[in-house]
Amino acid sequence: MTAAGAAPRYTVNCSILLTDLPLFERPAAARVAGFDAVEYWWPFPTSTPSTDEIDAFVNALAAAGVQLTGLNFNAGDMPGGDRGLVSWPERSNDFTANLDVVTRIGEATGCRAFNALYGNRIEGVSQTEQDDLGAANLAAAAAAVGRIGGTVLVEPVSGAPRYPLLTAADAVGVIGRVAGEHGATNLGLLLDVYHLAVNGDDVPAAIAAHRDRIAHVQIADAPGRDRPGTGELPIADWTADLLAGGYDGWFGLEYKSAATDPFAWLTPADRAAN
Repeated sequence: MTAAGAAPRYTVNCSILLTDLPLFERPAAARVAGFDAVEYWWPFPTSTPSTDEIDAFVNALAAAGVQLTGLNFNAGDMPGGDRGLVSWPERSNDFTANLDVVTRIGEATGCRAFNALYGNRIEGVSQTEQDDLGAANLAAAAAAVGRIGGTVLVEPVSGAPRYPLLTAADAVGVIGRVAGEHGATNLGLLLDVYHLAVNGDDVPAAIAAHRDRIAHVQIADAPGRDRPGTGELPIADWTADLLAGGYDGWFGLEYKSAATDPFAWLTPADRAAN
């Protein structure tokens, strides 16, 4: 609790947690654990899954009784090192084909936050070409999800040497470019405190400088990317700072854990959003 009485609302990232279960059984497990909300990376192998595949995903969420609070656009082969299609010329058509599918899922589930990983630098392609394409594709994504009142998230990440957005300022710079060049204003910063800290960004300074741009928050401790309390990051302090400053969005639990109960650090009352 902050002095103002606000409490964080947590959402479980079902792409990185509860991995002992099949992907679409994890929302029910999150609900059993006491949570009302979940988020996902892109849960399909292609940009354009079949109607049956989409329905299976949407129905799993509905059957579990959880709200989908965040969804990634297709980011490519994440285990193989891909980190998004937004600025990747060879995969630009895949990204474009993904836009209406993501929007359809958002409309069906009530999800309004959609993470567009920017993409790695590609050998043989100039940074200017990639950044021009990245801005145009982010504008197209913003137009697509804007039809349902959605927001496109731009995220700095760590552990990907060719990924160019490392700090909050890097991501905010891209957001500003898209607004300035394309008039798209429904983009926001995904503040993942783990990625920023690992990259050496000053997290409190980033929160202070970009508070009005933060549209979603994700948390994990460092080192190790495990649950809060296993590393050295003052996540509780950062959470309190965000809440005191007016952030009223979700805190995504995007960490890895081998614990029998990966949520033991949260009381049952802390887990429920309502």
